[in-house]
Amino acid sequence: MSETQLIEGCIKGERLAQKKLYETYSRKMMAVCLRYISDRETARDILQEGFVKVFTGMDSYSGVGSFEGWMRKVFVNCALEHLRKNDVLREAADLDNTAELVNPDSSVISQLSADELMNLVQGLPHGFRTVFNLYAIEGFSHKEIGEMLDITESTSRSQFTRARQLLQRQINELYS
Repeated sequence: MSETQLIEGCIKGERLAQKKLYETYSRKMMAVCLRYISDRETARDILQEGFVKVFTGMDSYSGVGSFEGWMRKVFVNCALEHLRKNDVLREAADLDNTAELVNPDSSVISQLSADELMNLVQGLPHGFRTVFNLYAIEGFSHKEIGEMLDITESTSRSQFTRARQLLQRQINELYS
């Protein structure tokens, strides 16, 4: 079944098409959820909520751009909704000690696996992790992030800078 057939089937409410779509994209979308929500059970709830929104809003996909990209936005928005609802993004971490930026040795970074890096990102405070994911991984601008999270553009930049500094410090500590 092609992607177009899957989409058409889902729009018609065909269970087989919905099942196939879920099987095709659930692992990727779970990874998206886990980038924002560190608790696996909560991430699974966000995954289910995201698929409900995908299935009920499928007719709003215009066919412009990749379908997977459209789905990713749905899941990111579900995760952000959860974080906003639980006021997690307002939590502030005291990282005044991050002002001194130490650049990690490039040989150290090359030793770091993608899984290790993602684990370090998962350990960031919620606000830092959210901005880091939106900017560095999803590719949103600080202006867009500010609008999404109801924060200023400069707050987004500051959160990203602090997240980078904290990650760099953790990398240095890991390999020194």
